[in-house]
Amino acid sequence: MSSTRFASVLGLGFGDCGKGHFIDVLARRWQAHTVVRFNGGAQAGHNVVTPAEARLPARHHTYSQFGSGTFVPGVRTLLLDPVVVHPTALLVEAGVLGQTGIDDALPRLTIDAMCRVTTPYHQAAGRLRELLRGATAHGTCGVGVGETVRHSLEHPDQVLRYGDFSSSNSANLHAQRDKLSAIRQSIREEFEPLVQAMPVESVTDELAILRDESLPTTWLNHCRALARQCPPASASQIHEQLTRPGCVLFEGAQGVLLDEWRGFHPHTTWSSTTAHAVNHVASRYGVQSDIEHYGVLRSYLTRHGIGPMPTHDATLDAIFPEPHNHAEGWQGQFRRGHPDAVLLRYALESAGALSGLLIGHLDVFERDVKLKWCERYDGLPDAANSCERLPLGEMGDLAHQEKLTEWLYQAQPQYAEEAVTSAAALLERIAGVTDVPVILRSYGPTSTEVVSGEGK
Repeated sequence: MSSTRFASVLGLGFGDCGKGHFIDVLARRWQAHTVVRFNGGAQAGHNVVTPAEARLPARHHTYSQFGSGTFVPGVRTLLLDPVVVHPTALLVEAGVLGQTGIDDALPRLTIDAMCRVTTPYHQAAGRLRELLRGATAHGTCGVGVGETVRHSLEHPDQVLRYGDFSSSNSANLHAQRDKLSAIRQSIREEFEPLVQAMPVESVTDELAILRDESLPTTWLNHCRALARQCPPASASQIHEQLTRPGCVLFEGAQGVLLDEWRGFHPHTTWSSTTAHAVNHVASRYGVQSDIEHYGVLRSYLTRHGIGPMPTHDATLDAIFPEPHNHAEGWQGQFRRGHPDAVLLRYALESAGALSGLLIGHLDVFERDVKLKWCERYDGLPDAANSCERLPLGEMGDLAHQEKLTEWLYQAQPQYAEEAVTSAAALLERIAGVTDVPVILRSYGPTSTEVVSGEGK
C-alpha cells in the first residue's frame, strides 16, 4: 500500500474558480511535497494571496506555470505531458517570484521530457487565427497553447518537446534549429496569404515575429538556459517523485465548462480538466493508488472572455471587485453571473466522481449582496422548451457540444423566488443539487480565511 496521498483540484466553472487559492490551502494543511500541473499551459492565471506574517509581508502571485503551492517552502512543481511548456514565460515567472522572496522556484521545478514546447511562432499563429475569425472569435489568452497542440496534431514530425533540449552537442543543436525552422515555415506558409486582406496595423506585431531572422537564436538560447537549470525528467524520475511518501496535489488549469470535450464548443480550451484526465496522466507514470478529486466553485459564476453565460448580470460586474483579473490583453472581459444549478449539474456530471467540494468567495454575502439562484432554463429549441439538466453527449462528439452552445445562447434563466442572501443559504441550494460534501469554505483570499466542513 502506497504511503502517498493523491488529490486533485478541478474547476467546476469557466475558469477563475479559485483553484490556486485552494491548492495553497491544501499544500499547507496536508503538507504536500509536490504540485502537479497535468493540463493546459502558460494561459493559466491562478491567484494566491498570503497573509502578513511576523517576518513576511502579505504577498500575491498569479501562478501561470509554477504550481500554486510554491509559496509553501519546499513544495515542488511537476509539469507533466500533456502540459504545454512556455520556456521564456517560465523564466519570466521565476523572476517575478524572486521579487516576492521565492528565489528557489526553478530548483524546485521538474519538467517532463515529453512536454510539448510552445514557440513564439505558435503564439503569433494563435493570435492571427483569432484575428481572422473576426466576429466569430472563439476566445484566446494569446499565449499559443492551443496552436501548439493543433500544430502537433497536423505536423507530428515538427513537434518540439522539452527533452529536445537535453543535450547541447552539435547534432542536437542542429536538430533543435531544424525543428524550429520547420515550425516557422509551416506557419508562415499558412498565414501570410490569409492576412493580406486584413488591416496592416492589426497583424504587424505577429508578422514581425514570423519574419524576425534573429529570433531563433535568441529563443533557443533561453530554452537551453532553462534546460540547464531544470534538466528534462525521464519517466522513472517522475515516478520516483510522484510516489514519495507524503501528499501530491494535481492542479487543474481552466475549468470543466471549458474542457476540450465537455465544454461548449468552440469556446473551449485544447486540454481536458476532468477526474478522468488526472487518472490517465497519473497512471502513465505508475500511480496505482486512488486519487481524491475535489471540485472548486465560487459563490457566483465567472467567465473570462467570450462564450455563453446565461446568468451574466452586468450589475454584478460593478459590485464584485476583481483585483487580480482584468479585461486587458487577449483574454477579454471578466464577467460575473448568478449561481446556475443547470451548469452546476452539468459540471458535476462532466468532471467525474468527486470526493468533495471547495467553495470560495463566500465573503460576498458580508456586503449585503443578494444573488439569484437559476433553477432551470426556458426558451430552448426543443419539444419541452425548458430544462433543468443539459444532456451529456458521447465523448468527442463536438457537434453535440456545439448544439449545447446554441442552447446556452438562447437560454432564458428561470430564478427561484427567494434570493440567496447568505453562505448558509447558498450551501443549502448546492446540497439540493448534489450530495457531494463541502470540504472547505473560503471567506477571503488567504489560507487563514478558510474553514472546514458544511457548517453554517
